Amino acid sequence: MKKPLLMILSMALYFSCSAPQENTSVDIPLEELSIDAIQGDLAEGRYTSQQLVKAYLYRIEAIDKNGPALQSVIMVNPDALALADSLDAERQAGTLRGPLHGIPVLLKDNINTHDKMPTTAGARVLANSYPLSDSRVAAQLRAAGAIILGKTNLSEWANFHSSFSSSGWSAVGGQTKNPYDTTRNPCGSSSGSGVAVSANLCVVAIGTETNGSIVCPSNNNGIVGIKPTVGLISRSGIVPISATQDTPGPMARSVRDAALVLGALVGVDSTDEATLASQGHTHSDYTQFLKADGLKGKRIGIYQAPLGQNFKVDTVFAQAVALLKAEGAEVITLENINTQNINGPSFQVLLYEFKAGLNEYLSQLGPNAPVKSLEEIIAQTFTDTVEMKYFDHALLKMAQEKGDLTETEYLEAKATMLKYAREEGIDRVMAEHNLDAIIAPTGGIAWKTDITLGDNFGVFSSSPAAIAGYPSITVPMGWIDGMPLGISFFGKAWSEPILLEIAYAYEQKTQHRKAPDLD
Repeated sequence: MKKPLLMILSMALYFSCSAPQENTSVDIPLEELSIDAIQGDLAEGRYTSQQLVKAYLYRIEAIDKNGPALQSVIMVNPDALALADSLDAERQAGTLRGPLHGIPVLLKDNINTHDKMPTTAGARVLANSYPLSDSRVAAQLRAAGAIILGKTNLSEWANFHSSFSSSGWSAVGGQTKNPYDTTRNPCGSSSGSGVAVSANLCVVAIGTETNGSIVCPSNNNGIVGIKPTVGLISRSGIVPISATQDTPGPMARSVRDAALVLGALVGVDSTDEATLASQGHTHSDYTQFLKADGLKGKRIGIYQAPLGQNFKVDTVFAQAVALLKAEGAEVITLENINTQNINGPSFQVLLYEFKAGLNEYLSQLGPNAPVKSLEEIIAQTFTDTVEMKYFDHALLKMAQEKGDLTETEYLEAKATMLKYAREEGIDRVMAEHNLDAIIAPTGGIAWKTDITLGDNFGVFSSSPAAIAGYPSITVPMGWIDGMPLGISFFGKAWSEPILLEIAYAYEQKTQHRKAPDLD
């Protein structure tokens, strides 16, 4: 009886914070509002951060919980208004922490916050899990003056749980819906973050990616997503899948907003060894790389594997390639990137690292952790009728069957994966052709959500950059039957500056982003 009671208390806390807010008396046009525009308005005294937060809370209640009921936000922060008041006071006193001062941000609910919100990863076993400290990402956002508005729904366990699943579904948050067509899928696993940004429920959001979990929901929801080089942003305090492939990253409606957030999140963190390699590769201000003529003189290669699967996607992509050429880029076709299939080794690495990383994460929750190990998670999940209603959670058991990270199978799989993803993959191809970036359609048309049969991804291009741990940026590319498509720009490790330059120039010439009609 204890766990259902905790769930009821958790949901009661949610509804007590997200009950219909009394709408702000200030008319704030939230749709497509940028960080720069907000800072200008705050500076001119048109409204306060507290009034802005109230407006977003009202919109979340009206659109996410009622109206089309997108179900992108698991919980709003009970302290959001108080945080906004504090930051307003700092502004009045002449103290500004930077471009994110007073900006509301939503976090994917696998990112720890040390406050009145649990971090659930969408799983019922963590419905009452309150971390002992902020994740590094949350701490950096707070230091930069951002207001953590709440937590977003996600594919449960960042979609590493079952042999099939519906992206955007979690046992805690239900099924997130695509704002352009609520019968279609938002993709995942950063589903709620993508939907909330697209539906103008926040200014920006933070997602995480292991393979496709930032770029795919950005594609399906018509927004910008940055999956950075692994190690550029700390993963400390984030429910893990893979130490080799995991990374958080910003999701926004524009390249500029995403770049502003990226600059606040980078840096070495002694508790995340991967960040040590980022020394000398980080920038506190990535907007310096945003150039309207950033396509001129660039050499860009086309990743062919996603093409030839959907003629409508191919047509929109061909139009994008034509624009790149018209703006002065040289575009060539690549025969291949990976000379070996590395999906199998990558999957083995994920199984091993999920078990090791999750057990380590749980150990950091302290004596009041609701579960202490993956073994306990399995025991509770497989007897939970809500968890087992739709999906088999087979990956949990597969991971539990693996040994530790000294096993030969793991070490060989990781070595093979990285060799053919990096030096014999992206590094080789880019050196041979002297490329600045590689491009591909980010994904296909958002499929109809089917919670019985699961996902139908079709076109996708995330794997080369994701498995290598290299950066990728997706930007809206166009439309098919009212649904958005994205184009991905990816490249070598630490190449965020040149990718931002190219992505920004493309975005400025095309301006494909448009808000969903939610009236």
